[in-house]
Amino acid sequence: MPALLRHFPELLRGVAEVEVTPRGVRPHRLPAWVREQFPDGQLLSMESQPSGVRIVFRTAASAVELVTHPTRIAYVGTGRPRGRIDVYADGELVVRDVLDGGDRFEVDLTSGQTAFLPGEAHTTTVSGLPAGHHRIEIWLPHNESVELIELRADAAIEPDDARLPLWVHHGSSISQGSNALAPSEIWPAVAARHAGVELRNLGLGGSALVDPFLARVIRDAPADYISIKLGINVVNLDVMRLRAFVPAVHGFLDTIRDGHPEVPLLLISPLFCGIHEETPGPGAIDPVSIGTGQVRFLATGTPEDVTLGRLTLQVIRRELRSLTDRRAADKNLHHLDGTSLYGAADAAELPLPDGLHPSPGAHQQIGTRFAEYAFTGAGPFAR
Repeated sequence: MPALLRHFPELLRGVAEVEVTPRGVRPHRLPAWVREQFPDGQLLSMESQPSGVRIVFRTAASAVELVTHPTRIAYVGTGRPRGRIDVYADGELVVRDVLDGGDRFEVDLTSGQTAFLPGEAHTTTVSGLPAGHHRIEIWLPHNESVELIELRADAAIEPDDARLPLWVHHGSSISQGSNALAPSEIWPAVAARHAGVELRNLGLGGSALVDPFLARVIRDAPADYISIKLGINVVNLDVMRLRAFVPAVHGFLDTIRDGHPEVPLLLISPLFCGIHEETPGPGAIDPVSIGTGQVRFLATGTPEDVTLGRLTLQVIRRELRSLTDRRAADKNLHHLDGTSLYGAADAAELPLPDGLHPSPGAHQQIGTRFAEYAFTGAGPFAR
């Protein structure tokens, strides 16, 4: 029984809204007013990649098909893996489907030239589901934009009315899932599945910059728990100095509190990243690594720049801890040192493949550690 997704927005979780396109619908993680107010190319590209977005429904079908049209950015001379679609039935992974086809924007990092290469739609197929009703959860790719064209099944599809506690998380490309193997294995997804909560992922590659509009989005979003992971993008884009950073974070938290005065709110400082621990940004791609199949990043500042107010990860960790202490009147505001999720010892065991983003194994470790810290025992999100 075919079901055009444009008529079933209630099946989508983790989105702000959907855009109707000539092919179908495109999920967006940020609302249209943000995209219109600040149509930055990097931000628009990242928010349209549906990291953490799921299609959730119940059905007695034995077979389900999802037709999508992916769009991706490819860099000449790099080995970026394709996106994947993960399908769970009653909590068990039944299909991990690697995308093919779709449109491709190809970027030459050496010359700066770009090319657009169109492609065909992609179909993800689930077959052989056992008899009975099942809860189906389809995780959309964290690293490619997709238009949802059609959802087909050989039995009726019904919305899943069950609602778990809602966790809203904001962070950088690490939170979006860079270098993770699959959409359900980005660290916030690992944590959410481990803890049994609903995820809205506002991890945005290159855009965890203490932007006021992101604070407004979180302020206005339903949430039972909120976490904010700040630091790495502020350093590697070199967007502000210490004097501006601390008041900006205060303002960010104040805006969130306008809408969620008592919701548990966790402020997370940066994970370990050797290139920026003591050296400010901006960050850059190491030119020697272009064409090797694995680009690497480096810091272009100097440690002495800290005396001028430029930021490093160590400075940001110190300031976020101090900031939280000064807001002690807010009993539901908590602080987590990001190196407890991934520290120097972890970097020795599970190195950052590109010098900046965690490996698939590290995503698993970070997600598990976060769930155990935040959602159990005396953790800030423990129920």
